[in-house]
Amino acid sequence: MNEQLQLMIDWIEDNLNNQFSLNELSIYMGYSPYYCSFKFHQVTGISIRRYILFRKLYLSTKDLANNRKIIDVAFDYDYSSQEAYSRAFKTVFGISPREYQLNQLPVQSFVKLTLNKDEEWCKMDVSRKIEVERLQHKHSELFDKDVLNILNGQIMYENFKDNRLMGDSDYAPFNEAMCVNATTKQVFDKEFIYTRAFGHHDSVENYINKVIDPLDNLFNNEYKCIVLWFGEDMFCQMNLLTLLSYLEQSGYEGKVFLNSFREDEFKVNQTELKLGHYYSVYKEVLVHHTKPSNELLPVMYQAIDIYLNMLKEDNEVVKYISKNKDLTTSELIKRLFALFPTVGYGDSQYIEIINKIK
Repeated sequence: MNEQLQLMIDWIEDNLNNQFSLNELSIYMGYSPYYCSFKFHQVTGISIRRYILFRKLYLSTKDLANNRKIIDVAFDYDYSSQEAYSRAFKTVFGISPREYQLNQLPVQSFVKLTLNKDEEWCKMDVSRKIEVERLQHKHSELFDKDVLNILNGQIMYENFKDNRLMGDSDYAPFNEAMCVNATTKQVFDKEFIYTRAFGHHDSVENYINKVIDPLDNLFNNEYKCIVLWFGEDMFCQMNLLTLLSYLEQSGYEGKVFLNSFREDEFKVNQTELKLGHYYSVYKEVLVHHTKPSNELLPVMYQAIDIYLNMLKEDNEVVKYISKNKDLTTSELIKRLFALFPTVGYGDSQYIEIINKIK
């Protein structure tokens, strides 16, 4: 079935700039329109029309980055008008095409789905060292002693620290999963530690050893600049939001850079951030589970939308697992990693959901 699905995806990709016709796809595939639509959603966890929407809008960001006229981009991707394209763009990314064109802020990548015969998804692997060297040519001052790099997770931290990828600067990992379990208004205080430990079914002592102690550099040293290394997915972005909230709560006055990247290819988008509203967004989103009232980076805006949807009992991940309960847990996890890269859950989060459903 994967070979047939890949043919379907290839046809859709070849016709992205045209008005989509489910009938034409069904004729090409030799199946009924209903069957094509059903199997696509069953295997990928997303509808054909939503896949096309995300692919078109993501590809259009590259045209905008090359300073093409917005109206030309809109017509190239078969929108009836510039206004229709702008509405769709803002719904997905949280900013207008013009705002994106002016600032070129990071967005979540939505790449073509590619299946091979073994039901594994193709991924790219680009050296982190090469990418970091590229960044050093742009901002050599970020490799100084007065800079702290906060990495999303222990593995990334060890890779950066052991290889001194950021020169003489310091390193610290954030070993959390803020996209699950309850949190508190104040970040890293006693109530926060107790609440997070309880949510993870862990002791306070273990939580401190795993999460708090590794952040000693953040708590006890002063830095002229902090560089935050976090992926595009929802998991990473909720961790990022938590740290930005803490920086505001603690009154940090130095520079803050976000190095946003895709896990599969590690191509970094570097953005200087201005503190001032992340604490209010943190409270709205992670504490009260409501939509933010402030304008955000597109990548964080998209992640928050995913986070709030994941809080629903009938979210896309739950639906997919429910429809594929006959698969083994290991096979399900492999598929979930491939099909929902923008969620960013790890094994433990997926296993917990799978066990509840099975």
